[in-house]
Amino acid sequence: MSRDVGKEATGRLGSLIVSAFFVIAGVVTLYDTLSYSDMDSKVFPRAAAIVLIVCAMLSIVGNLLRPVSEPGFGQGAWWRRILLVLSMLAACLAMPLVGFLPAGFIAFGGSLFASMHERWSARAAIVFLLSSLMIMVGFYALFRFVLHVPLP
Repeated sequence: MSRDVGKEATGRLGSLIVSAFFVIAGVVTLYDTLSYSDMDSKVFPRAAAIVLIVCAMLSIVGNLLRPVSEPGFGQGAWWRRILLVLSMLAACLAMPLVGFLPAGFIAFGGSLFASMHERWSARAAIVFLLSSLMIMVGFYALFRFVLHVPLP
C-alpha cells in the first residue's frame, strides 16, 4: 500500500513540475514581447503565452484537487513518445534553415507516424498525406496572411 502512495506522489510531483515550467515559460514569453516594437508581432506570442499560463495553472489546480488515477506515464510504447518529442525538436531546429512548411512536415509526419496504432494501408497513407498537407497549408495561410505572423 505504501508503494502506491509513493508512486502517486511521484506522478503528481512530476505533473506539478511540468505545469510550473509552462507557467514560467509563458511569463518569460510575455516579458519577451515587451521588447517587440511592431504590434502585429506581439499579438500571437502574447495570446499563446496567456493560453499557456491559464492551461498550466488549471493543470496545477486540478492536480492538487483530484487524486491521480495513474501515476507517471502509465502504460504504452516508449518509442512513440520519443519519436513525438524528437520530431518536434527536429522541426524546431530545421525551421530557421528550411522554413515553416518543410519543418511542419517533419513534426506532422513524426507525430502522425507515432500516433498510428493500426496497420498502414495505401489508402490510409494517401488520406493522411492529403489531410496533413491541407492542415499545414491552412495553418501557413492563417499565420502568414490573416494573423500576419512573420514566418521563417
